[in-house]
Amino acid sequence: MKNPFKSFDNFFINLINRKMNNKFFNFMFYYITHLGGLVFLSLLTLSLLFIKGQPRKLGLEILLGQVLTSAIVQILKRIFLRNRPYWILDNLNTYGIDLSDYSFPSGHSAASFSVATIVACNYSNLALIVFILAGLVAISRIYLAVHYPTDVLAGIIIGVASSLAVHYFIFSALYVYLENKFTWEGNYTC
Repeated sequence: MKNPFKSFDNFFINLINRKMNNKFFNFMFYYITHLGGLVFLSLLTLSLLFIKGQPRKLGLEILLGQVLTSAIVQILKRIFLRNRPYWILDNLNTYGIDLSDYSFPSGHSAASFSVATIVACNYSNLALIVFILAGLVAISRIYLAVHYPTDVLAGIIIGVASSLAVHYFIFSALYVYLENKFTWEGNYTC
């Protein structure tokens, strides 16, 4: 079956990976991509879980969002088995990155948008900042040639949808249950 998104992917990979290539972006995107990675997000979540009150509630919600998002991403990676762009396309700037798993969907994009969505749902005044950071993580995945643009878009959709489901349905039900079982400190209205 022919990929209907091939020209879209090729256009944006060429634009972001090849034409935007410069020393500043090389440095920035190489490091900013880690904001959507397992180590940073685990440390963030654990840090929040150890703080009493509202940060602990936020940390628990982020943890649930990450679990759901990661599960969906890993299932789809095993279904689609899409090769990474630098395995297929010639003349990409790869920055020495060599990953062994599959490309679709982007886990970093999904994870960063998952966290951004939950933070924005709880702290609307931070929405612009967290979504800009998540967007930079998503762009970095294309810039570093580890994902196609459609991988990133799918990751964004998964991250946002999973976290909205967690925030409005799963966490709300869990929170009501926990509120009846334990004494929580502070005001926890969403």
